[in-house]
Parts: sequence; C-alpha cells; structure tokens
Amino acid sequence: MHRRRYRKLTVLRKKNNLTIPDMAEKLNISTAYYSQIETKKKRLSYDMALKIGKIFNLKPDELFFEDEVNFKKEKEQYINQ
Repeated sequence: MHRRRYRKLTVLRKKNNLTIPDMAEKLNISTAYYSQIETKKKRLSYDMALKIGKIFNLKPDELFFEDEVNFKKEKEQYINQ
C-alpha cells in the first residue's frame, strides 16, 4: 500500500534542486526524520511546518493544505518544463 506523501513538498524540493539530506541540513534534523515527514510517517509539528515554509517562502497553509486543484496545475507546469 502506497503511503500518501506531502506531494507538493516533494515537488517543491525537487524543483529547487534540493535533496532530502539538503532539507534535513537546512532544518537541523536527521535525514531519516525529514524523509519520514515527507512520507507522512512522522507527524508534522507547527514549528517544523513554519521552518519548511520559510525555505520555500510559503505559509504552511499554502504548502501543506492548498486545494488539490491548484496543486495539480502547479505539478503539470513543473512536469512540462
């Protein structure tokens, strides 16, 4: 069974040429812990959501709770680049 990811987070990370270890370093957490956040195996704290949002210049709501229709458009634009 495929675990649901924070897909927008994955897309933004890759779009900005960041690896999971890069993100972990920026957030001062372990690579394993960051990977677990992205794959929703670890609960995301509000403070961590703020830190991640700051990396991408987005509010946590824009990053983690944006309406699915807008995300699909952004994903298509990224794929078609």
